[in-house]
Amino acid sequence: MGCHALVIPRTNNPDSANAPANSHSDSAAPGLSSEWPKIALITPVFNSARYLEATIRSVLSQGYPNLEYVIADGGSTDGSVEIIRKYEAQLHAWFSEPDRGMYDAINKGFARTSGAASGDAGVDGMRDAMGWISATDMLHAGSLFVVGSVFRAFPEVEWITGRPTGFSDEGMAVETLRLRQWSRWRFLAGANRYIQQESTFWRRSLWNRAGGRVDDARRSASDFELWVRFFRFAKLYPVDALIGGFRSHPDSLGLRNLEECHQIHEEILAQEVASLSDASLLRGFRSLSASVLKVPALAKPWRKLAIGTLMKWPGKDLPPVIRYRGGRWVKS
Repeated sequence: MGCHALVIPRTNNPDSANAPANSHSDSAAPGLSSEWPKIALITPVFNSARYLEATIRSVLSQGYPNLEYVIADGGSTDGSVEIIRKYEAQLHAWFSEPDRGMYDAINKGFARTSGAASGDAGVDGMRDAMGWISATDMLHAGSLFVVGSVFRAFPEVEWITGRPTGFSDEGMAVETLRLRQWSRWRFLAGANRYIQQESTFWRRSLWNRAGGRVDDARRSASDFELWVRFFRFAKLYPVDALIGGFRSHPDSLGLRNLEECHQIHEEILAQEVASLSDASLLRGFRSLSASVLKVPALAKPWRKLAIGTLMKWPGKDLPPVIRYRGGRWVKS
C-alpha cells in the first residue's frame, strides 16, 4: 500500500477562523522549526547493516525541522557503524558502545536529548514529543509531521498511536490493519493489548511522570510495560494516519518468541492489576478469562465473543479517533 506525506495548508486558509472547537488547522510552513514540537527519536542498533540505512532514510528524508535523532549502536561489527557515519552530520548524536540490550540503548539515547538532564516538565516538556524506531523498522512518509501537528493541535493529548502497518523483509509496505481504540481498564482486562510501538509517540512530560525510562531489565516486551505506566496518567488517542511500521524478517525476536512475549504481557498486567485498590470486577474478569482460555474448545469462542466484544463495545472510556479532515485534525 502506498503512503502519502501530510499536506499542510497555507497560513491564509479561509476556513481556519470558522473551525469547530474539536478541530485544529495546521497553518505553519514545514520549514519553520520553531512552529513544530521538538521530536526526540532514537534508533537502537546492533549488527543491523542489512536494514539500517533504510531506517535512517525513512527518518531523515522527511526533513522534519525540529528533530533530535539519536542512533544508539551497541558495538556493531557488521558495517552498521560505517553506515551511521555517512549520516552523522544530520544526526543530533550517535555513539557505539556495548550495552545490555535494546532497551538499555534506548535509555542511553534519550539521555542525550534536550530536556533529559532536567526532567523538564515545563512548557518544553509539555510540547516536546518522543519515540523510537528500531534499526529494522521504518517510518512512513510524512509521519513526523503527523506526530508534530497532532501534538501541536491538541495540547491535552499526551500519547498517540497510528494505524498498525507492516513491511515485508524487502521493505515493501504490505499490511495496514484496522485502527482500534483503547482504554486503560479494557487494556488491563486483556482486550486489544497490541499497541504498535513503531506507530506510538508521546510527550516528554508524560515520559517523565511515568518514570523517565524504559525497563531495561528484560530483553523483550518492555514497550508493553511502558504502555501500562502511561495508562496510569493519560488516555491513548488513536490517529487515523500512517506513522511507522514493523518489518517482518527472520531475525525478529518478537516473531520468534511470541509465546514468551505473551507470557510476559500477562505477568505485567497481573502485577499492575494487583496494585489497584478498587479493581475487584477487573480481577474477576481476568480470573474467569484465564480459566476459560485453558479449555481448548472454549478458547476461540471466548476470544471472539467476550474479549472481542470488550474491544469493540462503545463507551465513554474510549477516547475519540483523531482524523485529518478538511485541512485540519479533528476528533471524531
